[in-house]
Amino acid sequence: MAHDSLSGSIKTKEYISLMVEKKVDQWRNPLIKHRADPWIMLHADGYYYFVATVPTYDYIELRRSKTVSGLAKVEPKIIWREHDKGDMKYHIWAPEIHYINSKWYIYFAAGHEQDPWRIRMYVLECGGKNPLEAPWVEKGQIKSRWDTFSLDATTFEHQSEQYMIWAQSDPNIAGNSNLYIDKMINPWTLSGQQVMISTPEYPWERIGFNVNEGPAVLKTDAKIYVSYSASKTDHNYCLGLLEIDTDKNLLNPKHWKKYKEPVFTTSEVNQQYGPGHNCFVRKKTTDEIILVYHARSYKQIQGDPLSDPNRHTRAQVIRLDAGEIIFDQPIKDGVLCG
Repeated sequence: MAHDSLSGSIKTKEYISLMVEKKVDQWRNPLIKHRADPWIMLHADGYYYFVATVPTYDYIELRRSKTVSGLAKVEPKIIWREHDKGDMKYHIWAPEIHYINSKWYIYFAAGHEQDPWRIRMYVLECGGKNPLEAPWVEKGQIKSRWDTFSLDATTFEHQSEQYMIWAQSDPNIAGNSNLYIDKMINPWTLSGQQVMISTPEYPWERIGFNVNEGPAVLKTDAKIYVSYSASKTDHNYCLGLLEIDTDKNLLNPKHWKKYKEPVFTTSEVNQQYGPGHNCFVRKKTTDEIILVYHARSYKQIQGDPLSDPNRHTRAQVIRLDAGEIIFDQPIKDGVLCG
């Protein structure tokens, strides 16, 4: 079972410490500059762990802090670098850190020496208490039904089963990527039951490219929500949303509901462009949920958006109204958050 939040009893001294952290844990966006595809998890040790895509696309760094705001101030630790040749050579994208069965895992995408766009999913494992200090080992490629473009693997536990959702190109469907789900045999092996739960079908998912990618999971008592990113990675990039009742079969596509409109989009008035590739993390000592995402502060981009390094990590508290997610709009830079 994955453990990504505070659990168990809290001693008085620890409680006071957490209350102090809660009081001072405020930040202004952008939270961390030049870090796209951000991922923050809150672990049972009381630390927030942060990973993201770096602009050079050639290594994975990890940082941790007792507060969200502190993630911007701590020194990151490089825990893995791209290969010199062969697979995992180019386009080191969108790492995510998870804690499963008392071990740490980082899922990421990478290209091949002979073809940088031969993007596939890979996983690293760490058995140490502190993943910034303990060694990481490669567990290899996560193999799905097809050996095709695949990326943005995320994982979660539900009813004592581990699941993975990811983006992949189906050779029989025109476009860049769709979203798939499968049970996991272990943290690096899929069960082979994968089904598609979303494909780019609405106009706002098909601007520039036909894209569904970057899934992120938020569980409530009644529903499982999956946000995802759509369209080209410029100002058209945005978040869509899927949901399913928690008592339904997650591997039955008919049980998934897809929202017909995007839920989080460019805000011209707040000068936030192309918000996307998000995650959700609980704010310590509260039931509040933080939406973590990247966006740019300008609309016009010179050249390929993927070569523009100014997708900065941003974070803002979102609301749950009777279990429904209220995203609002991206907050203007410089506004106090938290």
